[in-house]
Amino acid sequence: MDNARVYKMPFASVYPHYIQKAERKGRTKAEVDEIIYWLTGYNEKTLQKYLENKTDLETFFARAPQINPNASKITGVICGYRIEEIEDDLMQKIRYLDKLVDELAKGKAMEKILRK
Repeated sequence: MDNARVYKMPFASVYPHYIQKAERKGRTKAEVDEIIYWLTGYNEKTLQKYLENKTDLETFFARAPQINPNASKITGVICGYRIEEIEDDLMQKIRYLDKLVDELAKGKAMEKILRK
């Protein structure tokens, strides 16, 4: 996998896929947003700004106000990779978000997803 190519992808091009994945399983955009806020520290206004500006994934995660301290509790396999073993910090954050949306689509309770 070409990490550099992934990092330059606009977050706005990935975001609709997260929402579609959730909605296909009866979950909501609001829940996807809540997951993003929890993981990154962004809020509705800042998230909207990054979507409108077509900010790439690298910048999106680099500027995150605060990656949730409980993010390290996100474990398991996504796309064939064990999340806790991903050495590239940025790729790990991207996979955290993938995994959380995956859990949402699989019907997990929000408080479990948000590692409460």
